[in-house]
Parts: sequence; C-alpha cells; structure tokens
Amino acid sequence: MNNSINQYDYELENHQIECRYHREFVGGLWDTIGIYQLQLLIKYGLKPNMKLVDIGCGCLRGGIHIIRYLNIGNYFGMDGNESLLKAGYYKELKDVNLQYKLPIINLLQDKEFMLIRFGVKFNYAVAFSLFSHLTLNHIRVCMARLSDVVHDGGYLLASYFKCTSDYPWDPLEVVNEKGVATWGHKDPYHYSLNDLRWCINKLPWEIIELDDADHPRGQALLLFKRII
Repeated sequence: MNNSINQYDYELENHQIECRYHREFVGGLWDTIGIYQLQLLIKYGLKPNMKLVDIGCGCLRGGIHIIRYLNIGNYFGMDGNESLLKAGYYKELKDVNLQYKLPIINLLQDKEFMLIRFGVKFNYAVAFSLFSHLTLNHIRVCMARLSDVVHDGGYLLASYFKCTSDYPWDPLEVVNEKGVATWGHKDPYHYSLNDLRWCINKLPWEIIELDDADHPRGQALLLFKRII
C-alpha cells in the first residue's frame, strides 16, 4: 500500500473495486501471498473443522484460500476498512463462487480489535502483514483482546518485519534482503522479538519462533500460543 494513504481512512469507490484496485491497495502479490498464508496455516496445525479469525483480513487476499479450505462458516474476518471487506465479499468471493461458505455476518469492520463482537471462541487466528502497520501499543491491545476469544492451546500465526534486539535507533530506516524499507517510527514498522515479547507481558500468550524464511517480502513469522 502507498504509505501516503492511511489504509483505514481511505474508502475505495465501487469502480475501484470493480477493476480490482483493492489488490494493489493492500500491497499486491495477490496470488503469491494469499496461497502462502494457507500453506503456512496448514503446516502449523489448521484443520478444516477449526474456527479461525483473520485479523486485518482486508479484501481476503489470504481469506479466499482459507475459506475454501475450512468448513462452511468457520472463517471470520475483521478489518478497519469497510470498503476492503466489501471488495472481498462482493467481488473476490463472488467471482470464485465461495460466498456460500462465508455468512456475511462473519465479516466485521472494527478498528479497535473488538473480537468479542463475533460471539465465538476460536481455535486459530492469523494476522498476516498486520503488525507492520501497527504501533506496539496497538499490537498489545490486539493481543489482549484476542486472548479473550481464543481457546486455551489455540494459536495466532503472525508475520512482522524483524530487526535485531540491539538495533540502534539512528538511522531509523532498515532495508531487508527483499529490498523492503521499514522504519522504527512510521509505517511500515520493524520490531525486535523483545518488542513483541513486551506486547504480551502479563497476557496469556507464549511466543514460538518459526524458521520459515521464504516470506515474499522478507517478514519473519511467529506463533503465539494461548496458555492458561
């Protein structure tokens, strides 16, 4: 997404959705990253009978593939941009005949991670390319509210741009091996693992580092396990 545009505030128009501008608006690599998400989720334990919530689901880049895999009604998505949800349901899902697997009430527009609105306990959650657009305080709110709706032993699979724990704050810009520039003070953000450990301090989560290194944009991957 163009960094000069706030993704939450800019609502796409109908003609933009019809020409699939939303695919570029959320960062492109539509097929590559979408399929990659599902492959990772299956690798790390997702089963068709599980209920999953996709936090920052956007226009369903990964959602389409996850919805196809899961049993009917088991996918739930939340995003801050209502027009992206509209593009995902009324354009992308309709074009591949998958609307029957997703009740429209399973998609919610919410900027504050009020996941309790679904009224569902989840086995799994995914936050792909979300933490790179959030401040640490927003990530902490997300993890706190997610902990209320995930079963003990459930997981969140998350991606983020990683920097080392001793990374100096000057300069603020880092360019990773994929040529993606990230920042310590603005979107897209990079964080150390210790930063994200701070986000779950005194919350019922533990972090499991994953060694998958083939993210198309060079992001690192984590599993957060819900503990008692």
